[in-house]
Amino acid sequence: MSSLKQEIAKRRTFGIISHPDAGKTTLTEKLLLFGGAIQEAGAVKSNKIKKTATSDFMEIERQRGISVATSVMGFDYKSKKINILDTPGHQDFAEDTYRTLTAVDSVIVVIDVAKGVETQTEKLVEVCRMRNTPIIVFINKLDREGKDAFDLLDEIESKLGLNICPLSWPIGMGQRFKGVYNLWEKQLKLYTEVNKQKIANSIEIENIEDPKMAEMVGDEAAATLVEELGLLQGVYDDFDRDTYLAGNLSPVFFGSALNNFGVQELLDCFIEIAPPPQPKDANGVMVKPDEDFFSGFVFKIHANMDPKHRDRLAFMKIVSGTFERNKNYKHTRIGKSMKFSNPTAFMASKKSVVDQAFPGDIIGLHDTGNFRIGDSVSEGPDLEFKGIPSFSPEHFRFINNADPMKAKQLNKGIDQLMDEGVAQLFTLESNNRKIIGTVGALQYEVIQYRLEHEYGAKCSYENYPAYKACWIESSDEAQLEEFSKLKYRYLARDKFDRLVFLADSSFSLSMAREKFDKIQFHFKSEF
Repeated sequence: MSSLKQEIAKRRTFGIISHPDAGKTTLTEKLLLFGGAIQEAGAVKSNKIKKTATSDFMEIERQRGISVATSVMGFDYKSKKINILDTPGHQDFAEDTYRTLTAVDSVIVVIDVAKGVETQTEKLVEVCRMRNTPIIVFINKLDREGKDAFDLLDEIESKLGLNICPLSWPIGMGQRFKGVYNLWEKQLKLYTEVNKQKIANSIEIENIEDPKMAEMVGDEAAATLVEELGLLQGVYDDFDRDTYLAGNLSPVFFGSALNNFGVQELLDCFIEIAPPPQPKDANGVMVKPDEDFFSGFVFKIHANMDPKHRDRLAFMKIVSGTFERNKNYKHTRIGKSMKFSNPTAFMASKKSVVDQAFPGDIIGLHDTGNFRIGDSVSEGPDLEFKGIPSFSPEHFRFINNADPMKAKQLNKGIDQLMDEGVAQLFTLESNNRKIIGTVGALQYEVIQYRLEHEYGAKCSYENYPAYKACWIESSDEAQLEEFSKLKYRYLARDKFDRLVFLADSSFSLSMAREKFDKIQFHFKSEF
């Protein structure tokens, strides 16, 4: 048992979230670089001509330069096992990010020094705060001109509602950027340029009023630093790990991921303070990591990780116990016993088979269509882990087959992509036409591209004028029947055969709610 406890204590599973272009993927790369997991930044060995980020492994991501699917990377650093989940920043893929946040124990939020807090960051942090997930903030791109550090801290507090505590402090920025003073380790990190390469020199300075300080950064910068650090102590609370772990205090670091600056300090502090795997709620029962039975849940499904082999992977977060290869476990929803002969561990797009995995780890299970997002697997009691809903889409389009010879491929492709949670499929009750609902319009492009390149099927779209999709339930059969007759044209079934009302306007939705008071209208699938 002690070895399970040791394995749990070693693990840190976290997500990196931000608005697009804040430098999230670059930060992920640099963390991997420090962890020795990759040899050079932007190194995807399979694509020798064009270097792209390790974590963006889907073809469409390489073309557009944005991350559209969450990727998982594991590496060892200072005797800790670190699992990073790099999430899409683009709002059209927010749903994938929301689901991924159910699988992490803490998050790092990346903020661009010039742009400050942006809308997508606000939404994602809100999801973390709902779950009291511990948050560390990394203010990136200090080698460029940006907002004043104090103004940024105010913005983080007011817009994100976070209680913060700076653990490093910048000395100048942009052209005047001299380095960062690390309050956590009482060290000065100097930013120097050697042959166009920016490097960080660490100098231990216990006392910031040490004359050595002025020699290093100049009198003016040294005086400013002393004054600003004095202000910080007066305004912000000291760091307290328990408050951070409860999700009530967020340490802030400054740096430049592109130039490897401030990244190692972030990582070193992170592995010391971040939480190991946490208990998870399964229908009111808290399942602890050190339970003597294995349990886990699927938070993401990815079809065609390797287009040459039509493989489909279910990403599973291990919640408790020890997972073993070739051992029988029960799939709770379908009540079937299953065993997995080649579960994989991830290093971006590289995968390796694992014999054992422990709480906090993310493993990939080859799936022939048994899994849905949110499914639980256990060797103990039947568990159902909560908190992976589908949200009401904002865009709706009919999907049509553009190549009648490929109807079978199209149906299979739609079926598998919808299982991934890329979008949601609704089938109209009146004429069985298929409608795809998404959170963002960019999704349609991704679906079209993947159907053609991965399934050899072509599709076209036409607009469907819906305002919202609502899942409906009612204990009053008569009223439900009356509603169904009246709104027959607007009723559809989702992929799991649940009844959905596709309201054509906010007016018709509020009228329906008023008239049919015994029917509940839900904007997310989990109710």
